[in-house]
Amino acid sequence: MVAKKETTAKKTTKKAADKKTATKKADKVATVVVEKKVAKVAKKTLEDLKTVEKAVEAPAKEEVKAEVKKEEAPAKREPKKDKFGRSQATGKKKDAIARVFIKLGKGKITVNDRDVKNYFPRPVLQMIINQPFVVTNREGQFDVVCTATGGGLSGQAYALRHGISRALDLFEPELHTALKKAGFLTRDSRVVERKKPGLSKARKRFQFSKR
Repeated sequence: MVAKKETTAKKTTKKAADKKTATKKADKVATVVVEKKVAKVAKKTLEDLKTVEKAVEAPAKEEVKAEVKKEEAPAKREPKKDKFGRSQATGKKKDAIARVFIKLGKGKITVNDRDVKNYFPRPVLQMIINQPFVVTNREGQFDVVCTATGGGLSGQAYALRHGISRALDLFEPELHTALKKAGFLTRDSRVVERKKPGLSKARKRFQFSKR
């Protein structure tokens, strides 16, 4: 009886040891499987992160390229001249229109086949006409031929200044900034306000009579 009990006790201890080893092996296998799964998930997440980084970096690189392109110096404008070496432009002010031709010369200005001092006797108008050359340091370097129509002497003088400025801009594009800052390239859009019915002028009224 004692021997039987000992054998049964040994069998039970062996079974318990076998169970422990089996559980240990199962745990090891499970941990290995979990580790593999975690590694796969980590790889996937890393790949996803890389793709996201690439997707984020691509527009950033495009933006940098666009900024670089913007920073590049703009293409230089070429001067526009005819076969006689002249640049032509039209200037306007109020109802006056001035068609201007400029070319390299000694500073002679003719308006409607007359000298500028004879056509515009007032020194103020002569100064206005000469302003584009003063601003660009080109006094006495260009000959100007102009035909002016419409308006009065003051309007024609401002139209001539506008036309000379635009012609200079075409002859030497480097002078654009100086002329633009001085405001000589913009057309003055102010014109006479129209007359309204019931009024003697645009805003002037007839004298009111109570009786």
